Amino acid sequence: MKNLQAIYTADQFELIPTSKRVRAFFNNEIIADSSDVVILREQMHLPVYYFPRGDIRNDHLEPTGHHTRCPHKGEASYWTVIVGDRTSENAAWAYSDPSEHEGILSEYMAFYWKQMDAWFEEDEKVEVHARDPFHRIDVLKSSRHVKVVVQGETIAESHRPTLLFETGLPVRYYLPRLDVQFQFLEPSSLRTYCPYKGEARYYHVNTGEGIKENIIWTYPYPRMEAFAVADQLCFYQKRTDEFMVSLV
Repeated sequence: MKNLQAIYTADQFELIPTSKRVRAFFNNEIIADSSDVVILREQMHLPVYYFPRGDIRNDHLEPTGHHTRCPHKGEASYWTVIVGDRTSENAAWAYSDPSEHEGILSEYMAFYWKQMDAWFEEDEKVEVHARDPFHRIDVLKSSRHVKVVVQGETIAESHRPTLLFETGLPVRYYLPRLDVQFQFLEPSSLRTYCPYKGEARYYHVNTGEGIKENIIWTYPYPRMEAFAVADQLCFYQKRTDEFMVSLV
């Protein structure tokens, strides 16, 4: 279970082993800690960490009467997580009696991401959701000509963008700060997180004709996979008046 070969594959989902140590915390206690986690990749769903039953703190779990049924995986039973004076209801689930041919799932338990306080792969915190081992980021320097117009003003123009290609997403054009007209930008308090790129910070565009809120984002301190776009600026293309990309 120490490579990316699927240990189980069905029409709707597959289980992928990972060598990473994965931990889930609740109320300053480690609830699950394992280097034998499997990642469930399911169509139309985010990836989910499943922990071997022996790597979970059962003394902090209390079974409930809640059950759900998945047409592909069978009936799930649920547990509430209790640590000190805090409770997270129906935060954990397992397929104790999974559908035919999915019996391997009975060996594992999963937790709702937002009902735990923190998640770590090795000693690095993971935000938003589990990382898919087949999700890829490629960052390439380019000489394409990029021009951005908002409310009649040229907000940015560059012949040296950095292109970020990410699985399942359109290509993103990151521009150097010196190629952006900062007199039209206003810092935003918005912060978002990407499990693959890190924390994004935002800017509004204000040309005097109204404010376009949170139309630009940047990763000041991105994860290593996206390090080449550090501190560069990217525009929501559909929220601009003109977003031109050409080869010259």
